[in-house]
Formats: sequence, C-alpha cells, structure tokens
Amino acid sequence: MFAAPPEITAEVLTRMPDELRRAGGPAEWADGRPVHSFLEGPVFDREGNLYLVDIPHGRIFRISAAGEWQVILEYDGWPNGLALREDGRLAIADHKQGLLLLDPASGGLEPLLLRRRREAFRGLNDLIFARTGDLYITDQGETGLQDPSGRLHRLRADGRLETLLGSIPSPNGLVLTPDEEILYLAVTRANQVWRVPLLEDGGIGRVGVFLQLQGGLAGLDGLAMDPQGNLAIAHNGLGTAWLVDRLGEPLLRVRSPAGLTLTNLAFRPPAGELLYMTEAETGTVLVADVSRARGRP
Repeated sequence: MFAAPPEITAEVLTRMPDELRRAGGPAEWADGRPVHSFLEGPVFDREGNLYLVDIPHGRIFRISAAGEWQVILEYDGWPNGLALREDGRLAIADHKQGLLLLDPASGGLEPLLLRRRREAFRGLNDLIFARTGDLYITDQGETGLQDPSGRLHRLRADGRLETLLGSIPSPNGLVLTPDEEILYLAVTRANQVWRVPLLEDGGIGRVGVFLQLQGGLAGLDGLAMDPQGNLAIAHNGLGTAWLVDRLGEPLLRVRSPAGLTLTNLAFRPPAGELLYMTEAETGTVLVADVSRARGRP
C-alpha cells in the first residue's frame, strides 16, 4: 500500500559475554529446548544504564554506558517486560509469576500484583507507565488466532486493576503517544498494531487497526515511540524494525546485522535519535541512528 521506505542496517552495540550464556540442559520456557538466553524488555534508567531481561533463565541484566554486563537479579520466573517507575524501581511483567517490582540498587524483588482478583494472569508480557502513575500491561499467555482471549489491563496508581480490552490474539508490546491520548498495541499473531483511544472518563474509544504488516516467523513484538510521535516496531522473525509516522506511513526500515529475532526496542532519552534493539537469537543489543527519519509535524 506504500512505497518501500529507505533502509539502513543497525550495528551490534554489545554481545552477551560468553560466561553469561547458559548451555546444556533444557529450558522449561522454551518447551524443553536448550537456549543460551532470550533477551527482551530494554529500558534505560536516568543514569543511562540499559536494563534487559533473559526470559527462560529468570535474569535481569544491567549494561553500563561502557558496555559492561552485570546480572543484578536471578530468580524463579520468566521476566518478559520492564518499565521504569518514577521512584527508580523497575516493574517486571513476568509470564510465570505476575507483576513484580525490582529495586535495581539492592536487587530486592517484591510482588506488585500476582493475580487478577482470584484468577491467575494468562502470562504477562509487556508494560508501560503513564505520567499519572497508571500502568498499562499486556496479558498474552499462549493466545493467538486459535484463542483470541488475550487482555490489556490498566493498574491504576491507587491499586485498582481494570481490564480495558479482551479478545486479543496475542497482545504484546505497547506504547503511549506523547500526549498520552492514544495507546498503540502490538498484536503479534495478527501482525497488527491496534490504536486504542484513551478517554478522559477512563474508558476507551473505538479500537481500530493502525497498521497491518505481513511476513516474519513470529509477528510484531515490541514497540517504542520517539518524542515526535514516530512509532518503532520490532518485527520478530523478519530481522527488521520499522519506523512509521503518526499517520502510519513508513519512514525507515532498520535491518538486523545479526539474527532475525528482534524482540523489543527502546529510544535512548531524551532526544530519541538512537534506537536500541534486542536480538534474541544471537544474544546481542543492536543500535541504529534514526535521526534523519522524521515524520509529519
């Protein structure tokens, strides 16, 4: 429907050190297959450190500005998404346990919300804080086109949990527009990005498909947004990150120089000129300068 956008190739910023790669026995999360790691959930703290998760081995990494890797937590869980809270702690969307809270300074971990009323979550995937302190969370589990029952939750700053959307075939990455009036939601198994209007009364408006993409071996995964409102999309299994403007028109294709499994991405604040991406197949972090790709004002 659109002309092909310009292309660039990302660079490998850093590779997981060999001593941190797991070998040998099967991983339960990977259906019994041995996996060295599976990187996801990139987020920067205010000091410029980059945090990542390793889902199957329950690890949280911190990568310093100098590129030094450190395991700040290893626990019995499947951490999938990270979000930085105002107080500097990290909220974790854990597929196995629920919603957790990590103090990066001490490594202390505590439960934030483990259940939806008396019901376990299907399997939390990703999350993002609004400026109000409200937390938006995707609850994916094993949903897909065969079982389109994934959910989008909002945990209010006062502790109330609301389910905003159900009947989603594999809800994944999510991001808010700069004015926080729209939430974009990656729907992995449909290869779509949904547009969710957030109303002043706390409800949602008419949800629609913002983008329909195709191809890849998995589908759309993580989302990120720059300060100008341009949307970055990790296309898992295609080795590509797309950058589109606020109208959904393509601005740039960023190709991976490593594997095809781009899982998630983040802009480095405040300018949002550098796009950082996790590539799970090779256990690497990629970076690309996307400053020349700018959408409509």
